[in-house]
Amino acid sequence: MKFPLIICLSFFLFSCNEENGKPNTNTKPLRKDTNTALRPSAINPYSALDISAMDISYFPIDFPVLKMTKGTPELPIARIIYSRPHKQGRKIFGGLLKYGEPWRLGANEATEIELFQPLRIQGKTVAKGRYILYCIPTETKWTIVFNTNIYTWGLKQNAKKDVYRFDIPIQKTANNIENFTILFQGEAPHANILIAWDDVEARLPFSTN
Repeated sequence: MKFPLIICLSFFLFSCNEENGKPNTNTKPLRKDTNTALRPSAINPYSALDISAMDISYFPIDFPVLKMTKGTPELPIARIIYSRPHKQGRKIFGGLLKYGEPWRLGANEATEIELFQPLRIQGKTVAKGRYILYCIPTETKWTIVFNTNIYTWGLKQNAKKDVYRFDIPIQKTANNIENFTILFQGEAPHANILIAWDDVEARLPFSTN
């Protein structure tokens, strides 16, 4: 009866070692995330979970669902692809993000907007195509920049490739937005790009004609 007992004891010790977080020698260690709630529950040998999740916003709003259920046109009017950092108790504007300095409007890769048709913004026609978006925030207004330097990391902007700049006012809100957010509001022909984080929001109005 000693042999089965030894096997059971060995299995128990092996299980305890895994639960205590000892690395599996057949996998690569994961990057430690600062937000423990977002850590994977099991080791993933391929990729750690990025706490600044990538997201996409469409105009018309929920375009893929409308296309599937209602047979909307083949292409949307616009879409924005961006990563969503967390506030995590930090002072965002005037702290983490310095006034007067470029901000990538998100995290990780440069935030990208794709226009499938021209848009009118503040009296200018923005040609269809792909751009990166970044922002220069101040205490009272933001400068939203359309730039053609796509496929880039967001922290370094090449101002020589700026093609459009628009100043928009900011608004303080009673909200405390934990996750940075960009989305479209409204319906064609007149709508907004809403940008919100912490207790600040800003809107960039546009029209489709």
